[in-house]
Amino acid sequence: MRKTIIKSTGRHLPDRVVTNEELTRWMETSDEWIQQRTGIKERRWVPEEGGVGASDLGLEASKIALERAGWKPEDIDMIIFATLSPDLNFPGSGCLLQDKLGLETTPALDIRQQCTGFFYGLATADAYIKSGY
Repeated sequence: MRKTIIKSTGRHLPDRVVTNEELTRWMETSDEWIQQRTGIKERRWVPEEGGVGASDLGLEASKIALERAGWKPEDIDMIIFATLSPDLNFPGSGCLLQDKLGLETTPALDIRQQCTGFFYGLATADAYIKSGY
């Protein structure tokens, strides 16, 4: 049976950091309340203007992962794109990333399972690899 391995990873974060303290200016909450319930201290936000979407962040992360693996975009067999906040409802961000990577026939699948999308994406990739796809 085929084995699944993670050859490389990449990530890209927007520059803007929004702290819990900053959120208290917009809503009734506190840093303590947020941290107790979520463990979150800060998050990254894309610019409000400028048209940056999930596929743009994914493109930058993909470039990093490809470089680390020593691959070219053409080496990708399938795109599995998990996000809570897609660029558009249709087409999905996976299709947009496919286009930005210059791939015309590489399948793209979007998973919209919020925080658990990462795990669904891993399980889906593992199933495709083990099936011999």
